[in-house]
Amino acid sequence: MKAQALRRLLKEESFVYMPPAYDALGGRLVEDLGFKAVYIGGFVTGGSRCTSEPLLTMDEQVRVAGDVANAVKIPAVADGGAGFGEPLHTMRTVREFIRTGVSGIHIEDQLYPKRAHYHKYVAHAIPREEFVDKIKYACIARDETDKDFVVIARTDTCRFEGLEEAMTRLNMAADVGADMGMFFPRNDEEMKAGPKRSRLPLVYVISRGNRDGRPLPTASQLADMGYKACIDAITTLLVNFHFSKKCLQEILRTGTYTGMSLQENIDARQQIEDLVGLERFYEIEEATVEEKKWGER
Repeated sequence: MKAQALRRLLKEESFVYMPPAYDALGGRLVEDLGFKAVYIGGFVTGGSRCTSEPLLTMDEQVRVAGDVANAVKIPAVADGGAGFGEPLHTMRTVREFIRTGVSGIHIEDQLYPKRAHYHKYVAHAIPREEFVDKIKYACIARDETDKDFVVIARTDTCRFEGLEEAMTRLNMAADVGADMGMFFPRNDEEMKAGPKRSRLPLVYVISRGNRDGRPLPTASQLADMGYKACIDAITTLLVNFHFSKKCLQEILRTGTYTGMSLQENIDARQQIEDLVGLERFYEIEEATVEEKKWGER
């Protein structure tokens, strides 16, 4: 049902922005604020587990994505890495994400297992034919398991081989059933050219803090260029880390934290409890096991 919802959303909305979450509470917050889809990236999962994206196993990423997907009613899109292996492994990857309630994944043309040097922007792209086979069999697994599941073909080749190679790969992926495409432009010109050259609707990756000069346009700018959606790769992880560090530094230095007022702390705690659903838990306990029930016996 959620995969259907994602397809409907992509059809009805001119542009869809997907903020990142790496735990269930973060997913609930994204939903509560009114976003219509949520994204579980490899960087936020790997970073939050202190292991990095290239070292993630399929089970780890599926588990985190499933935690988020099952905590929300909106569709969840996840990073499927390089399919966690060859075409046969990629088929299982698709089925596992479907089973856990995720609505779509992107699959890339990086070498598997990925290397940590990926984070130094050293790409190890596999040959075109191998990438297309992964996408082809991912789409076969989709059609056999849940036809509404969204398969996004991602290529990293633009970074080193140029726009022509990237668009060739995405258009080859379109021929074997991919639903959407993703690439990494090096500059504004390539970013603007992508939607005109690709036969797949494109998803843009906002990756704040990137060190390779990739453009960071606004959502409205992306929509005007013809992009269909945007996945925000790491913003909430960066923000949470930045402000948590400031909080802890102040406590270490002074023994207390003054960055939030008493009322702001009370409000934040209440909002967390509301997102968790504590009121409903109270109601059930009061109807069953709390003192007033025992007093009636």
